Parts: sequence; structure tokens; C-alpha cells
Amino acid sequence: MNDEENIPDQGRTTPDDTAPAPAARPRRRGLRTLGLIAVAAVIGLVGGTAVGYGIQAQREPTALPPLNQPGLVQPKPLPKGQEAKPLPASEDLRTKAQGDLRKLLVPKPAGAKKDGYAGDDGWMNVPEFASMFDEPGGALDHQLDLGVRRVAVASWATGEHRRTEVRLIQYRANDTLGAREFVEDQQGYMPDEDFAESEGRELKGSSNGRYYVFPVEREAGYMDMYEARAYFYRGDVAVEIFIVDTKKISENDIRSLAERQLGRL
Repeated sequence: MNDEENIPDQGRTTPDDTAPAPAARPRRRGLRTLGLIAVAAVIGLVGGTAVGYGIQAQREPTALPPLNQPGLVQPKPLPKGQEAKPLPASEDLRTKAQGDLRKLLVPKPAGAKKDGYAGDDGWMNVPEFASMFDEPGGALDHQLDLGVRRVAVASWATGEHRRTEVRLIQYRANDTLGAREFVEDQQGYMPDEDFAESEGRELKGSSNGRYYVFPVEREAGYMDMYEARAYFYRGDVAVEIFIVDTKKISENDIRSLAERQLGRL
């Protein structure tokens, strides 16, 4: 048994299957609130209709405006040769992401060892992805509701105990809602006591990305545990990055990796 196998599971979410990532927060609405809203809508509709009818009945009739709009000018087509050209495939995120998603994963650094958590082919099936959450059944239902399609993953080991994992989670084609909601849900956990206990830092080049360095976790008789994460999305692809180690992880480590992955997208 090597030293890495002696590192205990201390309840923190890690990228391996022994410590699952947190489930996305469900959106719940109370029945009482829905009932009050429905009653208020009906009362407002009836009352508003009665008052509006009384006011309108006292007004003089006014002529309707003409159906045509003579002031509206149709734009002229651009001269031949000046039409807008479509983006080349190398610059079109939608085209790039519809191919082999694994090719968009940041490559592992030189000298790093591939570990077994990413599988042999770089894919993670959706049920396996859901099993990383605290409540796999609910997480699977929620991910299917969001329109999850596929998950590409790369992971590697460096140093004595450092592990890094990058996941690209793709949702319905040309639909950013699933990717955005997943990323915002996960970012919403980060200020909590069991996670980064901070809002993190903005990821340069991304309007929605953030990266986080967690406080060290110490327990008598065990090795210190350090963790860093990053979350962002581009188009219909959500990205989550994990680094775990028994030694301190610098902000530059997680930031530079996230920036490289962002550049790949």
C-alpha cells in the first residue's frame, strides 16, 4: 500500500468516486405560495377588467391607425462580394463542440501520469457522472432535465499525491441554459463552510467563470488535504476542474489550468 492510499476520505467532495461532487440544487416552490399567486391573479384580472371597461365606456371613439407603415424602409441587400461570411469551423464553438468533445480537453502536462479515474477512452457516461453527486438518483433526474448529452474527462497525477481532473459536460446542442444552470448551481455552493468559504476569483477571459482555493483541511492522525476548483461554461459546454493534493495548491495553479482549458474552447 502506498502513501496515497492512506489518505482518508474526509467528507469533502473530490473528483474520484469515493467522494462525490455536490448535487445541483433543486428548484422548489411552496404550494401555499403558488395558491396565493393564483388567487391574486384571478382577483386582479376580474377587478382590472371591470375598472377598465368603465373607463373605456366614457371615452369618445378614436380612429384606428392605418395597417401599413409607410415610414418603414426595408434595408437593401449588401453588394455582391460584401455579404457576411460564416465563421470558419476552427472559430465556431458550435461546430467545434459537435465533433469529438475529447479533443477540446486540455492536454495533460509533460511528465504527468494518467490515472484510472478518467477511464480508458476519455468518456464518462451520464449515470457515472451522476454517481459523483451526494444523491445520485436525484442528480441523474436533474441532469436529464437540464438536457445533459455527454461528458468528456481527462485526469492525471503529478508529484506524490496531486491529482487533477477536468470535465467537459455538454448539454442540448446550441442551448446554453443547461450549462449555465449547472455552473451557477455549483458556484453557489462554494461560499459554504464545507467548500471554499469564499466567492472565489473571476476567471480572465470569461464572463461567468470563477476559480477557488479551499482552506486546508486538517485532522489529527491524517495528512493535510488541499483542494482547488474552477467552474465556467462556453456555449452548451460546462467545465469543472478539480485539483487535490496533500501540499498547498497556489491560485496560479488552478487559474492557469482554467485559462488553458478556456482557450481550448
